[in-house]
Amino acid sequence: MDAWQRVMGALLWGPMKSLYRLQAEGVENLPAEGGYVLASNHLSNFDPWVLAYPLWPRRRLRSMAKSELFNPVLSPLLRASGAFPVRRGGMDREAYRTAVEIVRSGEVLLVFPEGARRGKGRWKRKRRRQQQVQSGAARIAFSAGRPLVPAALIGTDRLTRLGPVRVAFGPPLAADGLAGRSRHQAAGALTERLMAEIRELEAGLRAQPGEGGPQTR
Repeated sequence: MDAWQRVMGALLWGPMKSLYRLQAEGVENLPAEGGYVLASNHLSNFDPWVLAYPLWPRRRLRSMAKSELFNPVLSPLLRASGAFPVRRGGMDREAYRTAVEIVRSGEVLLVFPEGARRGKGRWKRKRRRQQQVQSGAARIAFSAGRPLVPAALIGTDRLTRLGPVRVAFGPPLAADGLAGRSRHQAAGALTERLMAEIRELEAGLRAQPGEGGPQTR
């Protein structure tokens, strides 16, 4: 992790803990060494920061960002944050190769299989068309030969209301029963397992007291 990320992490740590009561579950499920793909639901542009905090300051979280954001003003900030550009609307082979090399080199790569944030119109249109989620996270993990770890978070879509922010990490997914399948078929099957785990983690977070779940006395 570079000095810029350490400084920004330290500056924001207080507000994240005091204002948003950030809590993380399942941190023990994160591999201590080596690269892996971290895949999560997507609620807000702030999601990468929230998912990065349980790793901070030991490890750096890398992520993709749409290429339109890499203008002369934002590009230095995004790159310093560990992001790299990806073109939307098709297969960006250069971004895919970059993602695989990042994971192979021992870093942690964040991928959002849902593609767009849930509150965005494009995501809502996808839901209406019942399109499947993207299998990129599984394909990158397969190509890099590294683990695929599910995660979920809640609360980042209501930051202005200062609601609590919660994160949960699941154990790396097993690729049992995928031998003999084509890479396309294997990635599709693993993506189904991934999304099932993400939904279960998110449901567990939302069922907690204070999140609409059962209250304890």
